Amino acid sequence: MSLGSNSRANSTLEQYNHISTGLKGLAFSLLITTAYVAPASQAFAQQYQFNSVMIEGNQRIGDSAILSQAGIGRGKAISAGQLNDAYQRLNNSGLFESVAIVPQGSTLKITVVELPTINRISFEGNRRIKDDALSSVISSTARRVFNPALAEKDANSIAQAYSNDGRLAARVQPKVIKRSQNRVDLVFEVFEGKNVEVERLSFVGNRKFSDRRLRRVLGTKQAGIFRRLVRRDTFVEDRVEFDKQVLRDFYFSRGYVDMRINSVNAQLTEERDGYFVGFNVQEGQQFQFGNITVTSDMPNVDGDEYAQYVKVKPGVVYSPTLVEADIARLERQAIRDGVDFMRVEPRVTRNDRDLTLDVEFVLSRGQRIFVERIDIEGNTTTLDRVVRRQFDSVEGDPFNPREIRQSAERIRALGYFETAEVNAREGSTPEQVVIDVDVEEKPTGSLNFGGSFSSNDGLGVAVSFAEENFLGRGQKLTLNVSTASDAKRYGFRFVEPSLLGRDVSFGLELDYSETNSSFSTYDSNRLTFRPSLTFPVSENGRLQLRYTAEQAEVTARDPIEHGVMIQSDIDAGSLVASSIGYEYSYDTRRTGLDPNAGVLFRFSQDFAGLGGDQKYVRSVAKVIGEKKFLNEELTLRATLEGGALAWSSGTNRAVDRFLLTPSQLRGFKPGGVGPRDAAGKNNDPLGGNLYLVGRLEAEFPLGLPEEYGIRGGVFYDVGNLWDLSDVNLNGGTAQGESGSFRHVIGVSLFWDTPVGPLQFNISDAIRKEDFDREQKFEITLQTQF
Repeated sequence: MSLGSNSRANSTLEQYNHISTGLKGLAFSLLITTAYVAPASQAFAQQYQFNSVMIEGNQRIGDSAILSQAGIGRGKAISAGQLNDAYQRLNNSGLFESVAIVPQGSTLKITVVELPTINRISFEGNRRIKDDALSSVISSTARRVFNPALAEKDANSIAQAYSNDGRLAARVQPKVIKRSQNRVDLVFEVFEGKNVEVERLSFVGNRKFSDRRLRRVLGTKQAGIFRRLVRRDTFVEDRVEFDKQVLRDFYFSRGYVDMRINSVNAQLTEERDGYFVGFNVQEGQQFQFGNITVTSDMPNVDGDEYAQYVKVKPGVVYSPTLVEADIARLERQAIRDGVDFMRVEPRVTRNDRDLTLDVEFVLSRGQRIFVERIDIEGNTTTLDRVVRRQFDSVEGDPFNPREIRQSAERIRALGYFETAEVNAREGSTPEQVVIDVDVEEKPTGSLNFGGSFSSNDGLGVAVSFAEENFLGRGQKLTLNVSTASDAKRYGFRFVEPSLLGRDVSFGLELDYSETNSSFSTYDSNRLTFRPSLTFPVSENGRLQLRYTAEQAEVTARDPIEHGVMIQSDIDAGSLVASSIGYEYSYDTRRTGLDPNAGVLFRFSQDFAGLGGDQKYVRSVAKVIGEKKFLNEELTLRATLEGGALAWSSGTNRAVDRFLLTPSQLRGFKPGGVGPRDAAGKNNDPLGGNLYLVGRLEAEFPLGLPEEYGIRGGVFYDVGNLWDLSDVNLNGGTAQGESGSFRHVIGVSLFWDTPVGPLQFNISDAIRKEDFDREQKFEITLQTQF
C-alpha cells in the first residue's frame, strides 16, 4: 500500500501523541478545577458521593467494564485522591486515547475517547528482510487496540533487526491510516540504508600468529570482492562478542593460557559506510604439559589403575581440550567399573621457570544427585527422541554436569536449531535435578538449482534437494540430479543416524550414472543399490558393514570401430555384481585433540559372489596426514592410496577395474594412465587390477589481501596403474600392462568463492609413457580430507 496515493488523512504517531497529550491535559485540568477549588488542606479531606455515573464516548467497551477499571462504585463516598486514582487507572489501561472525569453534583461524568483498533499491519520499503521475518519481531497485532507507545517500540525492534543484519543506518517510521469504524492501518515505513561493512580487520600485540591467520578464526570477515554475496563482512556488534570468545579459544587450545583481549576498537569511517575493527591482544607465553598424575580421594578406587586411561603426555602443548577429553575418559571408565558419582577435578600447577603446567587428576566422590526428568521445549518439528538421544544420561541416572554440557554441544552440533539452551535446576527434592532443554527450530532443508562445470565432464545442470531433519526424525534425505554433457548422474541417499535408538547409523543409497566421456570410444551405465550399517568401534574408529548390488553395462558408440577387448566388454552385455563388504575408518579429527595435525585412515573390502554374475574381492586402502607449520601459515599434506582387485570368475571388464582420475593423479585425463587397448583406433583405457598413488602437497599464503581468499600451493604426485591378469584379451593387444610409475609436479591456486573453494592446477608430467593422455590445466572444487 502506498501512503502517498491514499486519499484519507495520514497521521503519524507524533500527531496521535500530540492530540492525546492535549486531551489528557484538558481532562486533568477539568478534574483539578472541580476537585481542588478548596485550599489544599480541605481538598484532600473533601469527599464525593455519586448516585449516578454517566459515561460518554465509549463504543466497544461497555459501561460496566469502564466502571470496574476505574474502581468507582455508586453511592460510595470517595476522596479527591481516590478520584484521581480512578483517572490514572483508566488513562493507563491502554484502551483510551483520552479520559476526562468531571463531578457534577451527585452525578459523575466520565468521557472517554477510545483508541482505534488495528485493521491490518503492513511494511513498506523493506527488501533485505521479508515481511514474515519483520512480523515476528513486533508485538502489535491486527484486530487489537492500537497502542502508540507499542508501535514506537516495534519500530525500534525492526531497526534493531536491521542493525543485526549490518545495516546500522536503517530507519523505521510507524504511520497510521484512518479507516471507518474507528479503525486504522498501521504501516511501518522502512528505510534500509546500506550495509556497514568491515573494511579492515586488524590486530595489535600478536607476535606468534599473523593477522591473516587470526582473521580465519573470526566469524566476522573483511569486505572483499564478493561483498554482495558474503554477508559475514557486515558489522554486527553481537558477532564481535562471539569473535572475542573464539579468539580466546584459539589461543588457549595452543597453550597460550595467559592470552588476553585488552580491547576491541570499532571506528566508523568518515563516509559512515564501513568500520575499521581492531583487536588488541596480549598473547603471553606458550605452555606445555608437565607432570601428569592421577590421585584418588575415594576408598576402593586406585588412582594408579586409572592413570592408564590418561592419554595426554608431558611435553605436549597444553590444551584445555586434551584435559577435558581425559576427564571424560576417566568418568566413562568409572561407569564401566560400577563406580557411581565419581568426579574428576583437574588441579593445575603452574611452573613459570620451564613454562609447563603440571596436571593432577583428582578422583573424588560427587554429590548423590539423580536426573529426575528431561524437559524439552520449543521443538515444533523435531521429535523429542531426536533431542533425547543426544544425552548419555536418562531419567534416574546419576547427574553428571560434564555430560550435560557435552550433550548440549551435541544438540547444537545437530544443526537443526537456531538456538539451544540446556540448563539444570533443582527437582522435586534437593537430591534430584530437572534438565531443561529450550530450542528454537530453524530450516533444515535446501533446494538448489545451478550449473556444473568440469574440464573433464563438460557443462551441465545440477539440481539437488537435501533435508537434514526429515520429518523431524533426525534423518537425512538427499536427491541429486546432474546432467553434465559427458556424465549424467541421478542419486538418492537416506540416512537414519540412530537405528532402534542405538549409536548405529543406517544408510541407503540408490545411484544411476551414465558416461559419455571423450577419453573413450564407448559409453557405460551403472545402477547401484547399497544399504549399510555404521557404528563406532573406538574413540576415533568407525566400522561400516554394507551390501552392494551393481548392474553395469558397456555400450557401443556407433559408428566407431572398437578394439577387440572393448568389443568383448560390449558383447558381454549387462552384468550384475552382488557383494558384501566392510570399511574401517580411523579419523583423529573426530576428537580434535590436535588443532594442527590430523590423520585419516580407511580400509575397505567388498566380496562379490553372493549371487550375480561376477565373483571377485576388491580391496582399497587410503591414508592421509596433514600438519601445519610456521605458526599455521604453511600446511603440508601427504596421501597414499592403493587398491587390488582379485578376480575369481565372471567377465573382468574395463568398467569393473580401477581407473585413475585427476583427483587421484593430477596431470592426466580420466583414464589417462594405465593399460590401453592397442588394437582400437582410439587406444581406449582398459583400467587395471592394481593401483598405487602417492601425493605430496603444500598450501601457503601468497601475500595477497586476505579478503581476496586466494592462496597458493605446490604438489608432487606419483602413481601407477597396472595388471590385466584374469582378463580375456581375445587376441587383442594391450599397452602398459606391466605398468610404470608416472611423476607429476605442479602448482595450485586456491580461491575461496561463494560457490565453494575452487582449485586451479597447472601440472607437468616429468615422467610418463608415450600413450598417456596429459591434462596440464584443471579446475575443480577443492576437497577436504
